[in-house]
Amino acid sequence: MNKNKTSGSASGIIRIISGLHRGRKLPVLDAQGLRPTTDRVKETLFNWLMFKIQDKKVLDAFSGAGSLGFEAQSRGASEVVMLELSPQVADQLKKNADTLKCSNVTIKQTDTIKYLKECNRSFDIIFLDPPFRTGLLEESLKLLNDTIAPQGCLVYVEHEKENEPELPKKFKLLKEGHAGQVTYSLYEIVAD
Repeated sequence: MNKNKTSGSASGIIRIISGLHRGRKLPVLDAQGLRPTTDRVKETLFNWLMFKIQDKKVLDAFSGAGSLGFEAQSRGASEVVMLELSPQVADQLKKNADTLKCSNVTIKQTDTIKYLKECNRSFDIIFLDPPFRTGLLEESLKLLNDTIAPQGCLVYVEHEKENEPELPKKFKLLKEGHAGQVTYSLYEIVAD
């Protein structure tokens, strides 16, 4: 397993379930608050997206371990933008992208809220899985304007079960599941 000199070692792994990089395991940095999406939840999500991910532009807004972004790339997304606040975690994401030789993955070490406020491009699929109990989910949901998330955009939301976020009217629930204390949902952006 790779060592990260700036903040300890990569102490965990994520596994890519399907697609181009099926079965590949990538190191995950041991960082406070890092909570990779479980394989069970990830498999369910990508079953929902099975025929919708090919050639799509994806934003993984709170990348963390990169589990969702790398899975999307492996399954045929044309472009994946991964946002991560921690410089050390972003460096690990870049190493993992290099390992996979992902030329269509961009890792930005940035504050997601700032990025969403300044973003002037659109995405087809957006993953919102911020650290729990931080208020970041509610804040980021409010920033998904018509430019970033146009009509037809799919938005995946993962949150603690006891903290149901207030969703904009334009969010139409397509699928929902529960795993332990986590609720995960897929929405489509529709006309207001």
